[in-house]
Amino acid sequence: MTKSELIRGYETEIAYQKHMLENLGRWMTLLLAVASLGFVLIYFFHNTNIILLIIGFVLMISGSLGMLLFGYGIYRGRKNIAKVINDFELKLQSF
Repeated sequence: MTKSELIRGYETEIAYQKHMLENLGRWMTLLLAVASLGFVLIYFFHNTNIILLIIGFVLMISGSLGMLLFGYGIYRGRKNIAKVINDFELKLQSF
């Protein structure tokens, strides 16, 4: 394996992982909207419509749990990118 192949491979991997973190950020935004919609349904229909109230609770809880899950994924993904970059720098120094 040559140095240029090593560099190209690591650059590809880092770009791919950054793209996946962007995707997780998009999902996080969607889940925030779902949780917000659930909150709005709870706020407006807490006295009038029990079905919309239940749907609001389900949306708010599922959106909140999803945000926690994807937030943890983003956190671990950033740590993983840092590890890949550090490994890349170490291998470049050994060449």
